[in-house]
Amino acid sequence: MKLNEKYVISINRELGSGGRTVGEKLAQRLGVVFYDKALIKALTKQYNLTVEEIERLKGKKNSWWTDLARHVIPFYDATKSEYYSVKSEDKTDKPSTTEEMFKVETRILMDIANNESCVVAGRSGFFIFRNIPNHLSVLIQAPMKDRIERVMRKQEKDAAEAQKLIEQIDRMRENYIKRYTGTSRYDTRNYDLVINMVDLTEDEAVDIIMDYIEKQQ
Repeated sequence: MKLNEKYVISINRELGSGGRTVGEKLAQRLGVVFYDKALIKALTKQYNLTVEEIERLKGKKNSWWTDLARHVIPFYDATKSEYYSVKSEDKTDKPSTTEEMFKVETRILMDIANNESCVVAGRSGFFIFRNIPNHLSVLIQAPMKDRIERVMRKQEKDAAEAQKLIEQIDRMRENYIKRYTGTSRYDTRNYDLVINMVDLTEDEAVDIIMDYIEKQQ
């Protein structure tokens, strides 16, 4: 991956691994915008975006999505995946199925990657960006014990509740990936770099990614 050209870094991560924080810190280190799937999904719902609506907006301005995102990101609460803003009026053409939502999110993510260098955290980034030449795909994992402890701390759950949530999300994400990409998110062949967070801080994980990137220059 070349930093002197437009690039996209996708961060796929396990719940409770700290991967989202790694992605944020990496984007800060590189001086680029950070997007995550929760942000994209929240914006999609807020503005009732469909594939047709995206194409209409693209026809008006190439950077329609990045302009929109930058306008509302300051109001986004990543811990709750929602916005502190006036809700737009309901429309009847909003995506109504998971398949339609996948199509909408794919269009948005590709528009982001085509317009600017960025870091994107999301469950299908490795697949959506697979044909972009200047793309680095990273998977962040962690031992179950560490994941449970993190979820307990972040979401104020007990150990049993945290483990149940992790197992449920793991199952849902794996089913989602298999349905829309035909592969497993645990297949390491889908990634350039796999990091196990055991005994690592988020900053140390960022150091590992930066070291990998620098060796590609």
